[in-house]
Amino acid sequence: MATTPAAQTSTATAPTAAPPAARVERWQRFRTNRDKALASPHGWLTLTSFQWLGDSPAAVDLAPGLWSTDAKGTTAFLTAVPSDGLTLVETGGKVDGTVSAVLADEESLMWVRYGGPDGDQVVVELAMRGGRYAIRTRDAASPVFTDFDGVPTYPYNPDWEVTGRFEPYPEPVDVPIGTANPLVDGVHRSVGEVVFRLPGSSHEFRLQAEEEKLGALTVTFRDETNGDTTDDWRKLAVPRPRPDGSVVLDFNRAINYPSAFTPYGTCPMPVKNNSLDVRVEAGEKQPYPA
Repeated sequence: MATTPAAQTSTATAPTAAPPAARVERWQRFRTNRDKALASPHGWLTLTSFQWLGDSPAAVDLAPGLWSTDAKGTTAFLTAVPSDGLTLVETGGKVDGTVSAVLADEESLMWVRYGGPDGDQVVVELAMRGGRYAIRTRDAASPVFTDFDGVPTYPYNPDWEVTGRFEPYPEPVDVPIGTANPLVDGVHRSVGEVVFRLPGSSHEFRLQAEEEKLGALTVTFRDETNGDTTDDWRKLAVPRPRPDGSVVLDFNRAINYPSAFTPYGTCPMPVKNNSLDVRVEAGEKQPYPA
């Protein structure tokens, strides 16, 4: 973070007595779609385990069959018999014998399913994280999923929609980061910095951003509400910068990573300097307050 003369900085939207109805309606639609996406079958709310695979066939918790990798950890294997009730998600074929899969780092595969009246209550996801194979079970009977009634949020406040600018780097920079799983390291591919002001602050902020599809950006950040009313960190999608480099950051749309809902996520932490020394009282709150 760096202080600069006020004349050179972007400014927050002027305080508004009552937010325009159209903005509120758009935000409400965003919230409805967000909650609907979280409540999708076998989504993040259904995670019930995260388990590393060894190089010898072995049983795992919450899923039948024997699971392993080869000695070099390049291929994952599953051995099962028909009575295990496992079927391949992609084809629906029963697993009878040994099947294998190969993933690149950070890739995931919804591999097999089993259980329940239709044989699809639990989906087992194969994942490659930090150069190692792991599985995650996704159980549609998880109480986190079945009891979900939406994510708590701060009320919509137009003051938290601010205009800033994007300053791209000449080339992307890979920054090592931690993740929600202490055994998994991550990398943040920073493509530039989003520069802006926030209500209640006298200086500019600079957040390193990652690029998404069609030139949109994502910023992962911490602020002074973390551990109090919000999770340890959150993220914000930023629309593609305008031709003049300006960007709009609507912190009303700040959302939690999956790791806020489950201990089985491997979600990326913010880079070291992506911290805001103000309370960003906008967007999603902790889903399970103390």
